[in-house]
Amino acid sequence: MKLVIDQMHQQLEVPTYPKRIISLVPSQTELLHYWGLGDRVVGLTKFCVHPKEWYKSKQRIGGTKTVDLEKVRALKPDLIIGNKEENTQSDIETLQKEYPVWMSDMQELEEVWEMMSALGELLNVEKESKTLINHLKEDFALLKTAPKKSLRTAYFIWQNPFMVAGSNTFIDALLRAAHFENVFAQEPRYPAVTIPQIQAKNPELILLSSEPYPFKEKHVQLFQEMCPNAKIEVVDGELFSWYGSRLLHTTNYIKKLHQKLGVEN
Repeated sequence: MKLVIDQMHQQLEVPTYPKRIISLVPSQTELLHYWGLGDRVVGLTKFCVHPKEWYKSKQRIGGTKTVDLEKVRALKPDLIIGNKEENTQSDIETLQKEYPVWMSDMQELEEVWEMMSALGELLNVEKESKTLINHLKEDFALLKTAPKKSLRTAYFIWQNPFMVAGSNTFIDALLRAAHFENVFAQEPRYPAVTIPQIQAKNPELILLSSEPYPFKEKHVQLFQEMCPNAKIEVVDGELFSWYGSRLLHTTNYIKKLHQKLGVEN
């Protein structure tokens, strides 16, 4: 066994080589697959849809916020991986009484690199972790040159009520990396906003995320009527909010979005 400290600054004792891992976080589940952990991952949530073969074959232990404790116990995990934002405090506190639970907490890209490095060491895949981190750092370095116009942007995650990504969110960090000026950056977390508040911000660009609310092209007209001068785009929410290996596809997606909006360098 070894002592480690997670991203919530909690100390926990974990096996030297964890063999029965449960992931409670979809983006980190995909990361574990990318690192080739295979049979070492025994459980995941119903929202861990990537990779498809794991979703079909591995035991699902409920949702990210509705963990089925009996299903967890039946799997006899020696390590559980959770996240402060995606999992409920009560579930995590209950699980911590019985199992080592390593918690991530990320609002910035640098904290994602820290998560990958710490999990790489914890799971004995340091080489794979360093390779991925270096690759991603190179990818995001290519976005450092600002496009010819930084659009004032509102990023919507929900409807009824309208909810947007504000400060202290990973989405806000990616918007900044993409040189989109978040018009709700002064608001904490994921505020509910009214139509007058949205109109008062006068965004030049409205991004409608495909998750958690499944915005589609049919919703564009509603926002166009609300903000007639704004450009409206439905975007892949996974590429703006998943902080695992899916980030390998994010920078190219952002470059194509810049081109579509006519703001590329």
